[in-house]
Amino acid sequence: MNKKEQKLIEELKAQQGDVWRIFRILAEFIQGFDALADIGPAVTFFGSSRFTSRNRYYKLARKTAYMLGKEGFTIITGGGPGIMEAANRGAYEAGVTSVGLNIEIPHEQEKNPYQTLSLKFKYFFVRKVMLLRYALAYVIFPGGFGTFDELFEAATLIQTERIFPFPVILFGTDYWMDIYDFMRKKMVKVGTIDKEDLSIFHLTDEPEEVVNIIKDEVKNKLNILENQDLLPEVKEALRKFIEN
Repeated sequence: MNKKEQKLIEELKAQQGDVWRIFRILAEFIQGFDALADIGPAVTFFGSSRFTSRNRYYKLARKTAYMLGKEGFTIITGGGPGIMEAANRGAYEAGVTSVGLNIEIPHEQEKNPYQTLSLKFKYFFVRKVMLLRYALAYVIFPGGFGTFDELFEAATLIQTERIFPFPVILFGTDYWMDIYDFMRKKMVKVGTIDKEDLSIFHLTDEPEEVVNIIKDEVKNKLNILENQDLLPEVKEALRKFIEN
């Protein structure tokens, strides 16, 4: 077999692999949409997978998720340890749906035991859609590159009006303030973002404030939907939250 024939065979194999990959991606989307369609109003948590249960952010994430659960919110996480475990644990203890969207990666992703609805994904971008699509808000605790990825992707989608604005809550001012100040003092000053873009973010150290911000978001969303004939089931679910 000459080099030309070998190259042709390799190209055909690659093309076949791409075709089958499309079906795998499609299957993951269908799995996620089917499983999450009826979970109700939800809040997605992000943060480091490396924090243990002794870490103060773990404890605060658990408390925050518990309080949101007691308000009736479903809690969604990436399904792993650390902050993800803490949020799932709080939801589990509050008796609400505790969703874990697990990912196949070589390190760190060990499924936590506090999930009442658990899904597994091979593709990061499918999982990211699911983390975003069903969330009324993001609660973002200190984390690494993955946490930053989710943070700035949400900010980009809101800034570019690809999704309806929702609260992006940065929990832990001692961790996030330097980044926020960089955006405010450098990025706004240079003109790479507008001052109004900073309104996407809410900085806090209090679980109670997280709950109040998200409850206000529910009221805001309902007010917008009340003037439309769309999504009657969503409007009814939001009304129940406000009544409670």
